Amino acid sequence: MSNETITLESFFDETLINVENKINCTISDEKIKSVLDGGKRLRSLLAALSFKACTKGKETSEQYQRSLEGTVSIELAHGASLVHDDIIDKDVVRRGKKAFHIKEGIGKALLMGHKMLVNGFDIALSHGNEVARLYVDSWNEVVNGEIDEVDFNKYGIKNQYKSTKDQIFEAYYKIIDLKTASLFSSACQAGALEADMAGDILKVFSNYGREIGLAYQLADDLVDLANGEMIDSVIIPLLNRLENKPKIGILKKREIKKLFAKNQEKIKQFYISMIKKHVENAKEISQSDIVPESGYKELLKQAPDYIINRMLSEINVTI
Repeated sequence: MSNETITLESFFDETLINVENKINCTISDEKIKSVLDGGKRLRSLLAALSFKACTKGKETSEQYQRSLEGTVSIELAHGASLVHDDIIDKDVVRRGKKAFHIKEGIGKALLMGHKMLVNGFDIALSHGNEVARLYVDSWNEVVNGEIDEVDFNKYGIKNQYKSTKDQIFEAYYKIIDLKTASLFSSACQAGALEADMAGDILKVFSNYGREIGLAYQLADDLVDLANGEMIDSVIIPLLNRLENKPKIGILKKREIKKLFAKNQEKIKQFYISMIKKHVENAKEISQSDIVPESGYKELLKQAPDYIINRMLSEINVTI
């Protein structure tokens, strides 16, 4: 397929098949496969697109297959984070099925997450020290984001009574940056590394992925709020940002729910404006002069709108 005529949708559809095939021939553990089953593979698709944008679609078959193997490590790390997330959040369903810890118990779920991380690191290590370091650093960011979120939901922001409303909102942004955006960032950077890129272009793809990741998590939170889910680490920073009242975290749950109902439309518009900002940032970054000219460079520009609008279509919103 010519990179000058390929559409983003057809590229993602074809790549998704290739990623699934690579997962199936790389992983033999059926329980790990069951955890990975049903994923959107967004991080892997972006890694593959970043790889193609760097090679201009002129890579060898061996190089492409090796890059696909790299996406398996991305899926393993992401899948492990979901297994652990479901335990922390006490979620019982994941991708339309019973969560792993519900089927197998918390002990096995914790160990399965660890096993997936080890398997993912083993693949990353076989792809060189830079990829392995990226894997470790990215997972460290994710874990720190998870810890911050657990602390926020349990205790509220540290020194809440002394913290400003802006600091409370910044804590929310830090969580989504570490917990979600870091994996999108590392996926795009990994794609560039698989294409033997070095120097400033790695920063370009890292920043590109991070902007998409921020937009994606904001869109995900907006969808959750629209569907009635109100997590403290999301709703408290938002209401602190929008309400001209003392810090919201000191209020009781029923008072917070009333404030949310009152501010629902304002929250929606606030989210849309933030999502648009990060999408536009990603599109601008994708067109950097450092990125080689090819049809894939145009797909990089189209990808943020495509990915975020698919998420927001669940609540009939388009940016």
